[in-house]
Amino acid sequence: MAVQDVTTYTFEDVFSLSVVQFEKACIVNKPEQMDAYGIYWIKEGKGTYNIDFKSYSFDENVLFFLSPGQVFSVDSEKIKKAYKLTFVRDFYCIQTHDKAVACNGVLFNNVYETPFVKPCENDTKKLSFILESLMDEFKASDTAQYDMLQAYLKQFIIHSVRIKKENHPMKDDIESRLFKDFSVLVEQNYKSLHSVTDYANRLGVSPKSLTKNFQKVGAQTPSDFIKNRIVLEAKRQLIYTDESVKQIAYGLGFNDSAYFSRFFTKAALKSPLQFRKEY
Repeated sequence: MAVQDVTTYTFEDVFSLSVVQFEKACIVNKPEQMDAYGIYWIKEGKGTYNIDFKSYSFDENVLFFLSPGQVFSVDSEKIKKAYKLTFVRDFYCIQTHDKAVACNGVLFNNVYETPFVKPCENDTKKLSFILESLMDEFKASDTAQYDMLQAYLKQFIIHSVRIKKENHPMKDDIESRLFKDFSVLVEQNYKSLHSVTDYANRLGVSPKSLTKNFQKVGAQTPSDFIKNRIVLEAKRQLIYTDESVKQIAYGLGFNDSAYFSRFFTKAALKSPLQFRKEY
């Protein structure tokens, strides 16, 4: 997005709202690693974005959500009207929220699902009203502004969660709950635990039972799930750090960097150094 066409409201470097109103091709497409939580609402426009090395195309009204650490780049876009909300963890995530609207809920910190949410006409009106209220609050600089801004952000997230649940009903059967619990455990421990048995033991099931449950929900195998999360983090670090392959391998729980290189090459179809060079 062209910087000169964006109006940004900020509050103490912890929360910001950017408003984009123009129609032109994107002029910035260099991959960037998110250092805060981001909510993008492309109200009018179309394009193709790359998120964590996967490509997603959209046309018109769509919301998507990014978490710190994720890699984002623009393949192509033509935006007429869009909004971007960014906030740091301390502004929102340390508060006590319903699990669904927390920072590890259904919108954020989920690298395993398509990040897009499509609001209907009625949803669009509600979200627009919240953003208009947010802009007024940013301009006001009145008493308890922090609390008001935080409240509007929470409203926006709650409505977004409701939209996602309506469009993508979340199953609450045993298999779905087990898959969710497994994905949370992997997110918390993939740098130190690499085997299916480790996770199965923590979940109180056998590795065989875990694999069967994955088959029932149509997911990849638990082993591939763990492997893909490790490879994703390795890709991020190869691009956004100056650490050697040996250092990255050690940080991801591999004592043998040669084994890590073979592991990565088999999954990414190129060596760590080749991958780094290409980016």
